[in-house]
Formats: sequence, C-alpha cells, structure tokens
Amino acid sequence: MRLEYFQLIDRIVDLNLADRKINCEATVPTASTIFEGHFPGYPLMPGVLLVEAMAQTSGWLVVAANRFERMPFLASIKDAKLRTFVLPGQVLSVTSHLAHEGSGYAVLNARINFDGKAVADATLTLRVLDFPNSEMAEQMRKQADNIGLKIEARANG
Repeated sequence: MRLEYFQLIDRIVDLNLADRKINCEATVPTASTIFEGHFPGYPLMPGVLLVEAMAQTSGWLVVAANRFERMPFLASIKDAKLRTFVLPGQVLSVTSHLAHEGSGYAVLNARINFDGKAVADATLTLRVLDFPNSEMAEQMRKQADNIGLKIEARANG
C-alpha cells in the first residue's frame, strides 16, 4: 500500500471473471504521515481510505472484465459500514463481486476482512467510460502488472 500515491492495492490474489469476483491484498503501512493526524498516539487507517480500497479492488475487476478497454470511476457509495478499527501493519483481504453492469455503470458488492473478520463493506457504483487518453490506459496497464493482474485474465477471462 502506497498511501502517498493513493495506490492501496498491493496485489491481486485471485481474479475469476466467470464468477465476476476478485480478491486483493492490501497491507497497511506501519508508518505514514497520514497517521500523524489520524490519530496522534493511536494511529488508525482512515475509513475513507478503506472505502477507496474497496473501490480500487472493484475497479480492477471492472477493468479486467472490460479487457482494459474502459475505465471505472467511483460514482456512488451505498450502505457503507465500517465495522472495526484498522491498525498499521495489518494485511487486509479486499474482495468484490460484480452484481450488475450495463448502461455505462457497474454495481459491485465489496468487503474488507482482516484475520477472517469483517472490517468494512459497501455497495459501490462505478461509472465505466473509455480511457480519457492513451497515457492513462498505459499507466493502468503498468499498475496492473505491478499488482499481478495477469495478461491471461485481460485476454481470456
């Protein structure tokens, strides 16, 4: 997890396009400037970043399902629940299931677990659009390679 670059997903653990599911791993850093203010003496992962981790996981599923031809943007967060605190150093399991896609939108059910226990969950709606330019598409491909999104998943899913 690289908080300073807003890259919250460390690796894709499993991607199943047939079942429209993804599982990612995100390790909360042990030190970050974000913890200086959230909270002094008791560092906690901000809830907004937990929601963002679910959105990024969901986004990678949509990118893979669309064969890197379209890009998702967070449009709506529904029924978000933050169930417990997340501490520096914890390794989070972030999952998402694509419930519906059509008319330029995708609806996904996302969840974060730590050590088998629920941390957060939400229903997310993503707006799915063409990449705004080839540079962004290339950057997404590079980041996909960095987190282990397999070329086979892009082409064969």
